[in-house]
Amino acid sequence: MKLKPQIRNVIIEIICMLFVLLFVYAAASKLLDFQHFKIQLGQSPLLSAFAGWLAVLVPLLELLICVLLIVPRYKLAGLFSAYGLMVMFTAYIFIILNYTSFIPCSCGGVLEKLDWKSHMLFNILFVCLGAAAIVLHENRPRVKNYYKGSARLIGQFTIVTVSSISVVTILFILSENIIHYHNKLTRRFPQSPIQQEAITDLKFNSFYIAGADSSAVYLGNLTAPLMVTILDNKLVQTQQRMINLNHTDLPFRAVKISVKPPYFFVTDGTVPCVFKGKTNDWKAKLVYKEGEYFTTAVAVDSSSIAVVTTDKVTGENVLGVIQTGSGKKTILNPEILQKQFDGVFDTDGQLHFSEGMNTIVYLYAYRNEFTIADKDLRIRGRGNTIDTISQAKLSIAKDKKHKQRKFSKPPLFVNKRSTVYNNLLFVHSAVPGLYEDDRMWKRTSVIDVYDLSQKSYVLSFTIIHLNDQKMKDFLVYNDQLYVLIGNHIIRYKLDGQITSKYRKININNLLAK
Repeated sequence: MKLKPQIRNVIIEIICMLFVLLFVYAAASKLLDFQHFKIQLGQSPLLSAFAGWLAVLVPLLELLICVLLIVPRYKLAGLFSAYGLMVMFTAYIFIILNYTSFIPCSCGGVLEKLDWKSHMLFNILFVCLGAAAIVLHENRPRVKNYYKGSARLIGQFTIVTVSSISVVTILFILSENIIHYHNKLTRRFPQSPIQQEAITDLKFNSFYIAGADSSAVYLGNLTAPLMVTILDNKLVQTQQRMINLNHTDLPFRAVKISVKPPYFFVTDGTVPCVFKGKTNDWKAKLVYKEGEYFTTAVAVDSSSIAVVTTDKVTGENVLGVIQTGSGKKTILNPEILQKQFDGVFDTDGQLHFSEGMNTIVYLYAYRNEFTIADKDLRIRGRGNTIDTISQAKLSIAKDKKHKQRKFSKPPLFVNKRSTVYNNLLFVHSAVPGLYEDDRMWKRTSVIDVYDLSQKSYVLSFTIIHLNDQKMKDFLVYNDQLYVLIGNHIIRYKLDGQITSKYRKININNLLAK
C-alpha cells in the first residue's frame, strides 16, 4: 500500500523525534551522572576494558545523531546512524545474555530499571522503527533515482547491520583478552556469585580457620593453641577437642594447627617442630625437630610440609619442603621467591597447596605476582593479579640499637589474604579498581578470583562487613566459602559462575597453554 507523501513525511518525522527524545534523554542522563555511568561500563563483562573512552564517546555519539536527524540535509545519514547504534545496543545485550561469563545486575542507561530481556525488546522496537523510517525515506519520489531501487537499499542495510554487530563483537573479543591477561585493575562483579546460607556467633574473636572437608569446618584458637573446634555445615558446633602432643616440653611460641582430614598437623617454626596426627583421636606425634626454622607452614600431603624459611647465608626468605617420612630431608629452592631489594620484607606473602593441581602456590603480599611450583619445588609458572603494582612499595629502616630492620611507615598491601581450591586462587585485594565506588570499599571486602591453570583473572565478588568489622580469614572447599568476621563465622554457597571453573590439572600440562 502506497502512502501519501504528507503521511509518509509525518511518520518519518515522528520516528526521528522519537529517536531525538531517546538519545537526548539518554545522553543527558549519562553526562549528568557521568561517574555512575562509567562505573556501570566498568562492570560490564563486554566493555569493561574500554569503559574510560566509551563513557565519553557514547553520549557524544548520541547527541551527534540527534543533530543529523534534525537537519533535513543529513536526515538519512542520521536515520542510518540511529539504526546502526540501536543494532549495536541490541547485539551488546544479546552477547551479554548468551556469551559472557556472567550477567551484570542491570544494563544501566536510560532504562536502568528494565531487566535485560525487556531492554532488548525495547531496542528491537527502535531498530524496527529506524528501518521503517529509512525505507519510507528512500521510497520518496524525489530520491528514487539516487538510490537506484531496492537492491541498493538492501545492500546499505546489510553493510550497516553487519558493521554494527562486528564492532560490538570485536570489542567483546578484545575486552575478554585485556581483562583476562592484560588487565588495568578493572574488576567484574557478576550478579550474586555467592549466597549466605549460615552464620554463627562464636563469642570470641581469637579463632582462625584450620581446615575443612565436605562435612565440617575446623577452627583453631590463638588463645587456646591446641584446641580444635569442629562445626558442621550448618555451623553448629559438634565437637571441641584438645590435641594431645607426645612432646610438650618444647619452647612453643607460635603454634598453628592445619587440618587436612584424615590428618592434621601442629607446627611451630620458632622451635622448629612439626607434629602429625589423625582426626579420629587428635593425638599427634613429633615428626620433625631441630631443622630449618620457618615463618609459614602448609601441609602438602601426609608426610610433607611446605614452608617459608630463611637462607642461613643471606638471611633472605626461601621456599622449602620438609619431608617427614622415612627419608627425612628438607628441599630448598631460592629461585622461587624473587628478591626486589631486600629479599625479606619484599617477598612476604601467603603460602598454599592445591590438591586439585598438586602444586604449591605462593602469592606475594606487596606486589601483583604469584608463583606455582610442584611438590619438589620445580617452578611450573608465574602469574599476575590484576592490579598494576609490580614493585613492592616499602620503606624499611634499620634500628641499630636493637639490630633490626623495621617498616618506617605502613607498607602498601596489594594482596591481604588468599586461599586456593583446585585451580582457583581467591585473593582478598587491598587495591581499588578504576570504576569502583569508595563506599563499596568501606563496607565490603573485595575478593578476586583467578584461574591458576590459565593464569588469568575470572571475576570478583564482595563480602559485606558485619557490625563494622572486616573479614579476617576465609577458606573455600568445594562450593562452600567460610568467612570469619569478628566473633562470627559465615558460610556462603558459591554460584556455578565460580564452581564451573573448577578442574583438576595435570602438572605436566600446566605451562602447555
